[in-house]
Amino acid sequence: MKRPALAERLATLAAERRAAGLERRRIEIEGREGASVRLYGRELVNFAGNDYLGLAQHLDVIAAMQEAAAVHGVGSGSADLICGHYKEHTALEREVADWLGAPRALLFGSGYLANLGVLQALLHEGAVCVQDKLNHACLLDGAQLSRCELKRYPHLDVEGAMRQLQTRPEAPAMLATDGVFSMDGDLAPLKELALLARAENATLYVDDAHGIGVMGPGGRGSVAHAGLSYREVPLQLVTLGKALGGYGALVVGREDLIEAVLQAARTYLFTTALPPSIAAAARASLRLAQKEAWRRFKLVGLVSRFRRGAQQLGLPLMESDTPIQPLLLGDSKRAVAVAATLRTHGLLVGAIRPPTVPEGRARLRISISALHSEAQIDQLLDELEKACKAAAPTSDIQA
Repeated sequence: MKRPALAERLATLAAERRAAGLERRRIEIEGREGASVRLYGRELVNFAGNDYLGLAQHLDVIAAMQEAAAVHGVGSGSADLICGHYKEHTALEREVADWLGAPRALLFGSGYLANLGVLQALLHEGAVCVQDKLNHACLLDGAQLSRCELKRYPHLDVEGAMRQLQTRPEAPAMLATDGVFSMDGDLAPLKELALLARAENATLYVDDAHGIGVMGPGGRGSVAHAGLSYREVPLQLVTLGKALGGYGALVVGREDLIEAVLQAARTYLFTTALPPSIAAAARASLRLAQKEAWRRFKLVGLVSRFRRGAQQLGLPLMESDTPIQPLLLGDSKRAVAVAATLRTHGLLVGAIRPPTVPEGRARLRISISALHSEAQIDQLLDELEKACKAAAPTSDIQA
């Protein structure tokens, strides 16, 4: 029997993606200023990114990065545990840990690398990892990399999580969840999950990529929003590429767990460290996020304005009080069509389709930033109403 060529299989898969409206294409950003991006010579208001506090272009952040690059060079030159760890890295780890009231933090190249590394380092064959079904892909991939048994529970279902943990009472266990779910914008029931983890002697790990900077007192994230600390949540992921406007991530928490990750995480041991200039920029962003509380307050007001307007127009808005505002359209081709119409009217919004979200749950993922104005929110609402009605029967939109 002749072995099938890999190219033939790939061509078949590509054709299937195109037919289902699931093919993805990169867009090329030519520049950005404030809440707008320049795309193929046109200025569009950007409702697709994650720069929630509007810090990515802040002059203090840019200056910190430039100054550190002038001193340390462009790259780190090595892995952290060889000769790639600089004073800027150490300072950032200390400052984030102090901000969150935790003993220690460890800096990774990205949130994806951090989650892969944490789960691979702490879990093993024979252990069990229980996760929300809508967790980010990197948490699922990390569990698979560790070779532990991965069990998933229905979204936000604490009793479901308990049932999954209790199927393996003899196994070391981790309970892992997003704090703010990246495609739905809703919050995990962290208080209840913390109680469950304690009762079942499981380690609770919260990926707070979309909570840090915007949720909780002082913007300290979904864990602080739930009134918890590292004592109840011994591991928390903090990303630098969302509200803090930079790149990279830190795992924050208990001393013994952080040390274990440092010693064994393959995504930490065997990769080049972040450039020290990136760490310096993150430190500047962190100071601004703490000092300029008006950014969070403005963001809350813009989210409220958008939700009120969407509800008045009868748009199919999902439940979320975070900057992530999903508009559930169901069909992938419809989501792409609405996003394309918005782009012709000067608005950039992401059309999210499977496998990022479940089948039949395609949506627009509207992301609001402190950089947006009330007029831009109103413009978005006006164009959304028209584009959704044009792309579907009028019965789908409640007037």
